[in-house]
Amino acid sequence: MPSPGNSPAGFVLDAAFVVGDVDPRLYGSFVEHLGRCVYTGIYEPGHPSADADGLRLDVLELIRELGVTTVRYPGGNFVSGYRWEDSVGPREERPTRLDLAWKTTETNEFGLGEFMGFCARTGLEPMMAVNLGTRGVEEAIQLLEYCNHPAGTELSDRRIAHGGKEPYGIRMWCLGNEMDGPWQTGHKTAEEYGRLAAETARAMRQIDPGLELVACGSSASSMPTFASWETTVLEATYDLVDHVSLHAYYEEVGGDRDSFLASAVDMEHFIESVVATCDHVRARLKATKRINLSFDEWNVWYQSRPNPHRVEDWQQAPRLLEDVYTVTDAVVFGSLLIALLRHADRVTAASLAQLVNVIAPIMTEPGGPAWRQTTFHPFAQASAHGRGRVLRVEVDSPTYTTARFGEVPLLHATAVLDDETGAITVFAVNRGQSDTLPLRIDLRGVDARAVAEHLVLADADPEATNTADRPDRVTPHTAHGTTVTDGVLHAELEPLSWNMIRLTSDTVTQGRR
Repeated sequence: MPSPGNSPAGFVLDAAFVVGDVDPRLYGSFVEHLGRCVYTGIYEPGHPSADADGLRLDVLELIRELGVTTVRYPGGNFVSGYRWEDSVGPREERPTRLDLAWKTTETNEFGLGEFMGFCARTGLEPMMAVNLGTRGVEEAIQLLEYCNHPAGTELSDRRIAHGGKEPYGIRMWCLGNEMDGPWQTGHKTAEEYGRLAAETARAMRQIDPGLELVACGSSASSMPTFASWETTVLEATYDLVDHVSLHAYYEEVGGDRDSFLASAVDMEHFIESVVATCDHVRARLKATKRINLSFDEWNVWYQSRPNPHRVEDWQQAPRLLEDVYTVTDAVVFGSLLIALLRHADRVTAASLAQLVNVIAPIMTEPGGPAWRQTTFHPFAQASAHGRGRVLRVEVDSPTYTTARFGEVPLLHATAVLDDETGAITVFAVNRGQSDTLPLRIDLRGVDARAVAEHLVLADADPEATNTADRPDRVTPHTAHGTTVTDGVLHAELEPLSWNMIRLTSDTVTQGRR
């Protein structure tokens, strides 16, 4: 790859050019009964930090620090065999079942009530999925009645008897999971799923017209039915749903790190293609409302790597999908976050998959510590400071050549204006692996006169990770020399780095740095 040397990259910020408001649901996550996400992840009775309900308080503290807003539950592939009735009532009466999705055994010790208690403890909004694989309309409306109806029916009174005196008030519901995938229990054609999703949505809205419903889109843009699936499903459900889902995972394949670092190119193309498909259906149906996107599974996931742990079929909570993330992974992860923010006008919900242990920003050991993976830091920074209006950013940047995506800008960036404080936060990634990238931002259209903070996630070792023994091996550090002069920000972005630059109108701030 040719070196770009010290050629600068930059863009202009103007508060008059806005992508859209950031929906807090963009910073959602995902808890599935898969591997150790639940058991010895968020829930471990007997752990030194566990509360009376078995929730690990050390994990809950990290979840709050991460800044998660919503949590999708209980799957994922797991939901397509989920019997919600098994997960409620006295624990000693709950049946143990085989989970066909992950070939494990589910005890149902942690169930619906425990999940809602977890949400209450962490301040998370639940995003519930219904089983449209092995079940259908009847079970979906029964679950909705159990969760949300105040009292006076058999199902709502059953919830009360189980300890849920107040309705759970779940507003957002997913109509199944990845139903386009042949791996999915109860896999359906687009026509079959579209009809079932419409019937289910219509019945659920008879109970509560104000629900927000998510129809299954394609489980990946590489699916042979991509786009035609969305078209068929939305033609059947357009007036009944609010969102269509997208799922995407990325990994470095065959040592092609250049393409891996450009993964967000694919994510942005995926988003724009689904938006185009939604709007095409809108035009065909002469509809007035707009369908938004729920990117409710996304992450770096090394699906091609073998599991280092021996796992036999039908174990309880085995070690599955426990990827250990490097600095390189965190930079790609941050770039994926930037891609979501750059499309905040249509991506109004997203779920990082998953929350603990399973391809997750938080790791634990049974009976032992919990710690932050490298990917924890970009998410926590974006959730804390990426609230407000996303400003349109059109970068002018040196490029580099990739095998998968051709010429790609070294700089990937977005900016968010907080209308309450007036602060502007720039999130930027330098995809270059060897050279510092000079950054120049013209601030002519915003009131930003000083740098409040410039934090960087980078390391001399791109393979550096955090572990139980070295939980803080990789943490953000402060960049020096970032300034605003005559309405222009000047910064140096370290090679292979994620950057958060916070700008303020307070000129005293810069003088103190």
